[in-house]
Amino acid sequence: MTPFIVDSHCHLDFPDFAEERDAIVQRAGDAGVQLMVTISTYVSRIEGLIALTDRYPNIYASIGTHPQNAAIESDVPAERLVEISTHPKIVAIGEAGLDYHYDNAPRDVQATVFRRHIEAARETGLPLVIHSRDADEDMETILREETGKGAFPFLLHCFSAGRSLAEAGIELGGYVSFSGILTFGRSDELRAIAADLPLERLLVETDAPYLAPTPHRGKRNEPAYTRHTAEVLAKVRGLSLDETATATSDNFFRLFAKTPDPRQGLAA
Repeated sequence: MTPFIVDSHCHLDFPDFAEERDAIVQRAGDAGVQLMVTISTYVSRIEGLIALTDRYPNIYASIGTHPQNAAIESDVPAERLVEISTHPKIVAIGEAGLDYHYDNAPRDVQATVFRRHIEAARETGLPLVIHSRDADEDMETILREETGKGAFPFLLHCFSAGRSLAEAGIELGGYVSFSGILTFGRSDELRAIAADLPLERLLVETDAPYLAPTPHRGKRNEPAYTRHTAEVLAKVRGLSLDETATATSDNFFRLFAKTPDPRQGLAA
């Protein structure tokens, strides 16, 4: 039986996929990746993202501004995010957060834009997809401050940070998602974190077209490869692929609660 796997974070609207998007979606299904969330990086490009989700029944989307684009979309109010999120195929806010690896946006602007996304997530109840890179301390500080104002659902996506941020995220009620980085040879510390966190808070993703997992490292990533990350997560947890696929999919539908679970129809 083919496992049911969810790619909780990919970028299917990117030009990398334009020439063969139908084939990519088909290959994902063949690998057991039955549902995908294509993630917004610019609010201004949401119409194209929605058009893509309208074309494929098993693809959903988010609405948000990537931290590297925060200076370009620094004036988008939380109300606009909330308004767009009423579309039936928009199931999350983000990705938003902090990225100190590059200097594409001032850090204070990133923080301001991030907090607006938190406000939208709190108001809508939709999960906030968080991008955090080389910003562990500031990210934890903001999450603690904002959670103190009122809880909101969130996901630390493509997790590759330190144990402290992972544990803080879990403590504050969040979830953690692992990408192909989990499969890299140098990722022993990350695999140790994945082994120790509560299974009921873990998801898997590709972040495609980036970060292709072993054995496809160095090539363009695509949703079908979520299976490789799930297999490594299964190994570090001492579980079968089916058990891991079921657990991470259950976690996805718990967090992304607006997304219909097609497994319910299959069970019926």
